[in-house]
Amino acid sequence: MAGGWSKDGAVQDQIDANVEDAIKQAKARMPKGESLKYCEECDEEIPQARREVVPGVRLCVNCQTKKDTEEKSLNLFNRRGNKDSQIH
Repeated sequence: MAGGWSKDGAVQDQIDANVEDAIKQAKARMPKGESLKYCEECDEEIPQARREVVPGVRLCVNCQTKKDTEEKSLNLFNRRGNKDSQIH
């Protein structure tokens, strides 16, 4: 049942769109190509085990952790502008 001006299933459509966006972003961030032997950021050697497990890896664990933390802090806002999700 829709409420106000929203159509039936609007909430599920919003959820589906958010999931699709998250999947696209995750795929875009996945490393591609040959793994590097040395980190792009700090020139620290990337362990062989990491290069085998993560094909196309570009960063050492420490630099990847820093990058993930920075990206996580940037994704804390509502990109779609749904006013209901902004009410806490």
